[in-house]
Amino acid sequence: MTKFSDLNISPAILKSVKRMGFEEASPIQAATIPLSLEGKDIIGQAQTGTGKTAAFGIPLIEKIDHKSQHIQGIIIAPTRELAIQVSEELYRVGQDSRIRVLAVYGGQDIQRQIRALKNRPQIIVGTPGRLLDHIKRRTLKLDNVHTLVLDEADEMLNMGFIDDIEAILSSVPENRQTLLFSATMPDPIRKIAERFMKDPELVRVKAKEMTVPLIEQYFVKVQEREKFDVLSRLLDVQSPELAIVFGRTKRRVDELANALNLRGYLAEGIHGDLSQAKRLSVLRKFKEGKVDVLVATDVAARGLDISGVTHVYNFDIPQDPESYVHRIGRTGRAGKEGMAMTFVTPREMGYLRIVEQTTKKRMIPMRPPTWSEAFEGQQRMTMEKIGEAIKEGSIEEYLNVAKELLTDYDPIEVTAAALKLMTKEPDKTPVQISDERPLPTKKDNRNGRKGKHSSSNHHNNKGRKPRRTNKNYHKS
Repeated sequence: MTKFSDLNISPAILKSVKRMGFEEASPIQAATIPLSLEGKDIIGQAQTGTGKTAAFGIPLIEKIDHKSQHIQGIIIAPTRELAIQVSEELYRVGQDSRIRVLAVYGGQDIQRQIRALKNRPQIIVGTPGRLLDHIKRRTLKLDNVHTLVLDEADEMLNMGFIDDIEAILSSVPENRQTLLFSATMPDPIRKIAERFMKDPELVRVKAKEMTVPLIEQYFVKVQEREKFDVLSRLLDVQSPELAIVFGRTKRRVDELANALNLRGYLAEGIHGDLSQAKRLSVLRKFKEGKVDVLVATDVAARGLDISGVTHVYNFDIPQDPESYVHRIGRTGRAGKEGMAMTFVTPREMGYLRIVEQTTKKRMIPMRPPTWSEAFEGQQRMTMEKIGEAIKEGSIEEYLNVAKELLTDYDPIEVTAAALKLMTKEPDKTPVQISDERPLPTKKDNRNGRKGKHSSSNHHNNKGRKPRRTNKNYHKS
């Protein structure tokens, strides 16, 4: 494997990459970064989830003049979600190089974006329609752009963006470097390459065979507002020893970790904004069993070496199949079986089918447990603990008091009272989980103007836990 330190990358970027937890470059990164640093045009044929963002982002940031006040790089992405994701990763890669990155996309107030453009960003990531809108308004000054990236070009073609892309390419200086990434190479994409690129180098990365044989895979069809209730009930019924919950965004991870702690779960979150020291501290506590539930984003979870994870919960379905395989691969390691549950909103069922086609395995539909089933699960866990204590045989000091109880009360009532004292009843503490937009469908408006972010909702969810702390426990 190629290490990033072998790729002639500056110390500032190496420091950022190391902080993100990466040491070895993926095949697309190892092949693309040296060619891009030489200034060559590149056609990269690779699936989503293979590390494309760093493949074009690292050499782009290397070439940015951070003293310049001009826009020097443009990345075109098909959806607002991808534009945000790419801009966040570029920000992390360029953090120690002090690079300014801005995402522009449809559905967000354009005046707000115009104000943000006055802060002199050096890299713009945007959807085609909104980029073209800014170009027509002359709010994007492109005279100093030296690098243009087309990300997921075939997806943009499918969404009808071909004319917008050609208009943008025609507006950027001809002496630029162009990088085009696409999972497939249909004729219209080849024609774009012929028209707008100079002797491009082809970098092709084979899609990995993605199989997960020892992992039981389930999906739960659920409305966005009901996800946290379902997660709580599943945790109570399944009582996982160690569980990872995956969320799509940093905000999602923070809110889920806080909500789980309010309900008494031992939970911690990790995402790209955490310092390396904090990240390592959280992982250490998780490995030592001091944390029952780890909540993570895809980026933060890359390269995690954790054994003993029994359950993975995809609170948000990932946008690409390879991320799904990486997520659920955290369980079922070393020949052990694991269980993965994926929450899917009705509008996202198409993504579920794509994942199934890629992994060549159908997911089993799962009916969410009811509150009474979850409560029964907690009672059974208490019963198992009592049974284990009897088997261990370290109860002699309690036998005399037990005999006294049985002279005054019915044995069944005594057992029921013990179960009641040891089993936590439903916790109705209100928690705040903001709604996330469903992943875009082909039918969505080209600039993603359909549907708006829902405001934060207070869910008066009921919930119970696999292992409780005392009522006053809050995440510090």
